[in-house]
Amino acid sequence: MTALGRGGARAVRRGVTAARGQLVVTVGGSARTRVVLLLACVLALASADSATVGAAAVDLRRSLGISNTDIGLLVSVTAVVAAVFSLPFGVLADRGRRTWILSGALVTWGAAMLWSATASSFGQLLLARVGLGAVTAAAGPIVASLVGDWFPAAERGRIYGYILTGELLGAGAGFAITGDIAALSWRAAFIILALPAFALAWLIFRLPEPVRGGQGALAAEPDARPRPRPRPASATPPPAPDPQLLAREMGIEPDPELVRRARGKMSLWQALKYVLAVRTNVALIISSACGYYFMSGVQTFGNEFVSGQYRVSQVIANLLLLVVGAGAVLGVLVAGPLSDALLRRGQLSARLTVAMVAAAATVLLFIPALITHSAFAALPYVVIAAAALTAQNPPIDAARLDIMPPQLWGRAEGVRTFLRTAAQALAPVLFGAVSEGIFGGGTNGLRWTFVVMLAPLAASAVFLYGARRLYPADVATAAAATEPPVSQ
Repeated sequence: MTALGRGGARAVRRGVTAARGQLVVTVGGSARTRVVLLLACVLALASADSATVGAAAVDLRRSLGISNTDIGLLVSVTAVVAAVFSLPFGVLADRGRRTWILSGALVTWGAAMLWSATASSFGQLLLARVGLGAVTAAAGPIVASLVGDWFPAAERGRIYGYILTGELLGAGAGFAITGDIAALSWRAAFIILALPAFALAWLIFRLPEPVRGGQGALAAEPDARPRPRPRPASATPPPAPDPQLLAREMGIEPDPELVRRARGKMSLWQALKYVLAVRTNVALIISSACGYYFMSGVQTFGNEFVSGQYRVSQVIANLLLLVVGAGAVLGVLVAGPLSDALLRRGQLSARLTVAMVAAAATVLLFIPALITHSAFAALPYVVIAAAALTAQNPPIDAARLDIMPPQLWGRAEGVRTFLRTAAQALAPVLFGAVSEGIFGGGTNGLRWTFVVMLAPLAASAVFLYGARRLYPADVATAAAATEPPVSQ
C-alpha cells in the first residue's frame, strides 16, 4: 500500500509538471504564463465572491432572516459601488503604477471579506459589501490596461480567453467549493475566500510594470516549446495581423476630429466624452452589459433554480453547475483563438462577428433548457448555451483595446466598467423582485424570470451586428491617433 501510494504521488507530480509545461508552451513562455495566471486569479476572486453569495443564499436567508430581494441587494450593492469607483481607478490605471495599485486593492479586498464574515445582521453585511465594491472596481481598468501593454494586439483574443477562464473558474469555485462550505457555515466560506487575496497581492506587487504604449513587451519566447519533442514549424500558425495594421493596409479612413482630440491632453470629462464618441465602443459597452446582466442573475439564483426546476439536491445542483461551468470555460478558450484565426484570414471585423453569433446562439439554446423539468434533457442545451454566453467576452474585450489609443485604455475601461457594472448591478435585485413580485416566487417564478431576461441577450446580438460596420473606421482612428502628427 505504501509503494502504491508513493507511485500515485509520483504520477500526480508528473501530471502536474506536464500540465505546467504544456501551459507554458501554449501561452508562449514562463513570463507570459505567470502574468496570465495572476491576472486570471484577480478576476477569479471577484467572480467567486458573487457566486458564493448566490450559493449561500439558502443559509443566508435562514441565518439572517432575509428574502430573495435582499440576497440580490447584497450582490447589487457591491456592483453599484464598483461602478462608481471604476472611473477614478480608470484614471489611476492611465497614470499610476498599475501593479502596485492592484496589489493594494487586493489587500483591502481580503480585509473586507474577513469583515463580511463577522457580520451579525443584514445591515452589517450590507455595509461590508459596500467596502468590497470600492476595491473590486480596480480589477477592470487595470487588467485591461496591463493586457494591452503586455501582449501584442494580434493575439489578445487568445490571451483574453485564458485570463477570462479565471473569472469562470472563480465562479465555479464560488458555486461548488465555497458553496458547499457555505451549506455548513457561510462565515467560513467568506473567510476561506479572503485568504488567497493576500498571497495574490504580494505576487502582483512583485510584477514589473510594463512599458506603456501597447508594444507587446511580453513577446512569445522562441524556446518555450520543449526541445525533446519539437513540433514542425508548419504546425504553428503564423500570428494574426495587428487589426490596426490591417486597417491601414485596407486604406480605411480614420475620423480626423477624433484623431485630433486623442492627440491632445484630456481631462477626465474630456476623456469620458471621447470614449463615448467612439460608436463601436458604445455598442460594445451595451452588448457586454446585456451579457453580464444575465450572467449575474444566473450566478445569484442559478443554484436555487437548478435545485427546484430539476428536483435535485443542493449538492447535485452544484455538480451540475460545475458541468455547465466546464462548457463556459470551453466557450472562452475557443472564441478568442477563433477570432484571431479569422483575423489572420483578413477579416477585420472577425472579433465582433464571433461575438455576435455567440450572442444569438445563447438565446436559442437557453429556451429548451428552461422549459424541460429533466436535468438529463436540459444539460446539453445548458452546457452549449453557457459556452456561447461566455464566448462573447474574449473577442469583445480584445476589440475594445483595438478601437482605443493606448493612453486612454484605463479610462475607457473605467467608463465601460461603470456603465456595464451599473446595469449588471440591477440584475440580482431585478431577478429577485420580478420572480417574487410578478411571478409569485419559488422555482416557477425564477423560471419565468429567466425567460423574460433572455430579451437583453437578444439585444446584445443586435448591437454587435451594428458594431461590425462601425468597427473598421474606429480601428483606423485609434491607429492614426497613436501615430505622431506629421509636421507640415
